[in-house]
Amino acid sequence: MHADRVEVSWDTAKSNWLVRIMTGEEVIRRHCKAPKDADEQTLRSVVKKAVQEEGYEPEVAELSIRR
Repeated sequence: MHADRVEVSWDTAKSNWLVRIMTGEEVIRRHCKAPKDADEQTLRSVVKKAVQEEGYEPEVAELSIRR
């Protein structure tokens, strides 16, 4: 399965990154531990792992990073 869109943003309440995996109307939310000032490569790696753990193809071309 492929996700339609993947979005990652900093969650200030939990002090970690929130990954949203969107497929159609379904949205899966996962929190990931990474430093707030993590570079794009690190975030892509963390998101790729989270997407794969949820059973989706690890391709994250449609990744949106909101800082």
